[in-house]
Amino acid sequence: MRILRILVAPRRDTNLKTRARASVLLRLPRLALAGACCVLALAAHGACPPSAIASLGKPGATVGQWNAADRGLLWRADRDGRTSWLYGTIHLGRAEWVRPGPTVQKALEQSDALALELDMRDPVAMQPLTQQADPAVVARLLSGERARRLARQNEAACVPPGTTAGLQPILQVMSLAGLVARVDGLYPEFGADEALAVSARNNGKPVFALESAAAQLKMLTGDSEAEEAEQIDAALDELESGQLRIQMKELADLWARGDTDKLGRYPEWCNCLNTPAERRLMKRLLDDRNPGLADGIERMHASGQRVFAAVGALHMVGPQGLPALLAARGFKVAAVPLVAQPPLAVPTAPPPKATARGAQGARNARGAQGAKSNRAAKDSGAKANSRSTGSAKSAQRAPAPKDKQRR
Repeated sequence: MRILRILVAPRRDTNLKTRARASVLLRLPRLALAGACCVLALAAHGACPPSAIASLGKPGATVGQWNAADRGLLWRADRDGRTSWLYGTIHLGRAEWVRPGPTVQKALEQSDALALELDMRDPVAMQPLTQQADPAVVARLLSGERARRLARQNEAACVPPGTTAGLQPILQVMSLAGLVARVDGLYPEFGADEALAVSARNNGKPVFALESAAAQLKMLTGDSEAEEAEQIDAALDELESGQLRIQMKELADLWARGDTDKLGRYPEWCNCLNTPAERRLMKRLLDDRNPGLADGIERMHASGQRVFAAVGALHMVGPQGLPALLAARGFKVAAVPLVAQPPLAVPTAPPPKATARGAQGARNARGAQGAKSNRAAKDSGAKANSRSTGSAKSAQRAPAPKDKQRR
């Protein structure tokens, strides 16, 4: 999910315990847009994928080299004479997606506050996700073959042994989230939520959390150790299957295109509601959370604030999505069209005019030297100006040396 000051987190987290805070929102493909993904066996590639910063390429390259383009899903919600905004995000992305597009940026500027699922820059609020787990619970849930499976996935993801050993068991699995997508250029460091938070803070806009880290952890662990173990096994199955990378890429592409229709039909094609455990998890991720998210947005709006609420895109679609819930509460909700354009590289400095003219002259000279017949020379002269015509005729009268003809 940032090198430039207004786009990039001032610090970069390299400790997997810290990464797990963000990874709670990134774990499985079906969760990348739900807000709450996962390692392919990368050993076959012979080396670990580059870090987010290293993925930018040439030394000194920054995400500012791309023009901002609108991506994702955006709605405006009007009530009481004020406009708030709903923005469906993805919690990982490509470097060229980091800068908010003009429509999204304008909506953010027209708001008074940014509301996120979690404010991951609040260390106190994030403590439930980083504190040491009960060693007895870890021993019970991560032993035997399950522990060996997790170790294999950590090794495949280039995670040093023991890096996440003190975390809650489910978080030890989920801390691998997003790593599989690095192969396709998708990184948590380039996620939309964090980029918006940085942009808001750099412009003096307050950032609020709509949920608590403790509540999200509870959502992951379920109501018992047995349920947490069930979720761990399901996550490991998805990690080992090799399908996660494909699903992550597809979800990212859908989000970038703003394909609201297909995202709204996610349960029909995700192949993620096949077991009672999967159905319970999806219910906890979406249906059970959306009313609380809507409550928070409505409460902030009613207090007089124009809210820019940025949460996972799957929270926005369907009859239980946030736009539908807010419409039922008296908001006038309307989708705002976003059309993503291909990223255009912004040159760091324009080429000198003299260099450009020299390059054109060199191309013309090579064209004259390469003429093989009188007809080619005449065609060339017809297309050029009078000075170029004279040059072409001279070239006809004085054929190129044999060594150049052979070239």
